[in-house]
Amino acid sequence: HVSTDEVFGSLGETEPPFTENNPYLPNSPYSASKASSDHLVRAYYQTYGLKSIITNCSNNYGPFQHHEKLIPKVISNAINGLSIPIYGDGKQIRDWLYVEDHCKALMLVLEKGKPGKTYNIGGNNEIRNLDTVQQICKILEQSKPKKEKSYFDLIKFVQDRPGHDERYAIDSSLAQTELGWSPQETFESGLQKTVEWYIKNS
Repeated sequence: HVSTDEVFGSLGETEPPFTENNPYLPNSPYSASKASSDHLVRAYYQTYGLKSIITNCSNNYGPFQHHEKLIPKVISNAINGLSIPIYGDGKQIRDWLYVEDHCKALMLVLEKGKPGKTYNIGGNNEIRNLDTVQQICKILEQSKPKKEKSYFDLIKFVQDRPGHDERYAIDSSLAQTELGWSPQETFESGLQKTVEWYIKNS
């Protein structure tokens, strides 16, 4: 059962990353629905012995992602000369996980994971949203330069969305110890691949 780090709520800037033992404190209806699905899976394992494993992952990015998500939205808007919206002050911190690293982790969970357990899967890439957007603009300036104004000029701060958590961070040490998994892609290399894919598949 693939879940999310959002079930744990929001971290302060100096708090340690989420472990599998963090209490559930969802702050939005979306994260509450994910938390409830985790509880259902766990209950079926405890009551009926249904072989199941839960994974809680950090923010995914990479090719084929829906344009409503931050990274593809920024790339698409920038390429098309549209404003790049950033919620609030853009200081929200997210831990980014390249999609192929996530897929490799899920395969190891299927092969080596223990039924009834939960594994956290994170990218070890804590970055503020504004910094993420600026990195995308920097890559686009090099890969697809604009003749008119800079991509950075398209950045526009908009009203923050309700229930927007301040920071997510994942401690993946259990997955590393028991499954032998660790992310192979750095945020810089993964983001470069992602931007180039969207340019070619715009």
